[in-house]
Amino acid sequence: MQIIMRVLGALTTIYTILVFLRILLTWFEGRDLGRPYTVISQMTDPYLNWFRRFKSFRTEGMDFSPLVALAVLALVNNIFLTLGIYGRITVGIILSLALSSLWSAVAFILVFFIIVLAVRLIAYTVGTNSVSPLLRILDVLGKPVLYRINRIVYRDRIVTFQTGLLTAILVLLVLRILGGLIIGLLSGLLTQLPF
Repeated sequence: MQIIMRVLGALTTIYTILVFLRILLTWFEGRDLGRPYTVISQMTDPYLNWFRRFKSFRTEGMDFSPLVALAVLALVNNIFLTLGIYGRITVGIILSLALSSLWSAVAFILVFFIIVLAVRLIAYTVGTNSVSPLLRILDVLGKPVLYRINRIVYRDRIVTFQTGLLTAILVLLVLRILGGLIIGLLSGLLTQLPF
């Protein structure tokens, strides 16, 4: 049973990576990305489309259904991996899974914003035209997080755009690393509960 759960966990991890790639590749739609793109689309679109049909996951400017789809995959993956490791389910393991799943969603969002801000920093550093559609999308996604972090860190001081981007990336990285360590410790303690 544990071996089957570990295999299912590995397959879920691979599928999660494919779904994430598909989401990133939507930024380049309209271009011929070849056969690999077609294969990834055929494998992941039915799953993603199931979440797209829920209007509550969409706002006027943003579609959050891919994030929900990834969060569900993270939860399923955690269940498979936990059953693969422990071979049983207890209240402590359920609490650990719930905490880990919540953290998986938060960690994904942190990594997503790290990537968005890092791509924006690279584009700014190399002097890429800031009116390109991709950079405008990155600005729409990243600026609320960028401004909030910089307001907390720098208060009323004015900093350059590049410094602000770098600061926000570092803060998000620290949050991701420290949060992962704390959640890992708490999850380990919860799995030790005898009931």
